[in-house]
Amino acid sequence: MSDVVEKDGELVRDVVIAIDGPAGAGKSTVGRAVAHQLGLDYLDTGAMYRGVTFGVLRRGIDPSDNEAVARVAAAIVLVVDDNGITVDGVDADIEIRGRAVTAAVSSVAANSAVRTELVRRQREWVTNRGGGVVEGRDIGSVVFPDAQLKLYITASARVRAERRVAEIGGDVDEVESSIIERDRKDSSRADSPLMEASGSVVVDTSGMPIDDVVDQILQMVSDAEK
Repeated sequence: MSDVVEKDGELVRDVVIAIDGPAGAGKSTVGRAVAHQLGLDYLDTGAMYRGVTFGVLRRGIDPSDNEAVARVAAAIVLVVDDNGITVDGVDADIEIRGRAVTAAVSSVAANSAVRTELVRRQREWVTNRGGGVVEGRDIGSVVFPDAQLKLYITASARVRAERRVAEIGGDVDEVESSIIERDRKDSSRADSPLMEASGSVVVDTSGMPIDDVVDQILQMVSDAEK
């Protein structure tokens, strides 16, 4: 991983840092911060699956209709960047985090044809940028198994529920139950289940401020340079 940090005073970009983990563990916040510190681009692949789900619902398609959903995934225009996400030219940054998309995204993400298409797009994104920090649930295990650094960021279901309620409100017990069910679906799906990839470093954020998590990861990068 010798090309991660400064070399001759300039940041070298030909590196992939893969971040996996369950919903609500802080992956997106950590991923963005690490990317910023290293001068790398950042991709939230979860937003891509939510974007496809938004497109499916917007078309009035049943998320469990695998063939119709696959056609949407192949045709949909997704733009995910620092400004958020647009789906077929529509700003969907708020809608993809809403209840309707959240309730349907596990079904869409379990669709093998959808995963194949989005993995193709994710690899193309990295190729076009010469590397990046990529965050999701199968990045180190499937999308980039040879990534220079693979992380599995997690936290207890209760902590994740408390964080979610602090952001958007709701009942902690209900949100915790929903998170546990989402974990079960993500971990038990047949195609690319949520798992700790071989060679990944587990980082439990339950009792850690995000800044400390970022510092810990940046230290890993620095240690790898020695």
